[in-house]
Amino acid sequence: MSDQRKTPKNDSQDDSLVETEGIAETENYIAWISHEPDGETVYHLELGAVTLHFFREEFLEVLDLVDEAREALR
Repeated sequence: MSDQRKTPKNDSQDDSLVETEGIAETENYIAWISHEPDGETVYHLELGAVTLHFFREEFLEVLDLVDEAREALR
């Protein structure tokens, strides 16, 4: 899954397009990344009515947390 979304206009980004890629999807949730015009990659988790946005280091920490939680439930 890949598409481009228009970013809101501001002084530093005129009509820039942000490339997005889907990482994973379930019936109710989706994880995707966006490649921002400034070169930063942002990771997004859409969980129902809530969307969380992370930089790479933060996202990796969240993945570690989920892995630990999964192990604790086994």
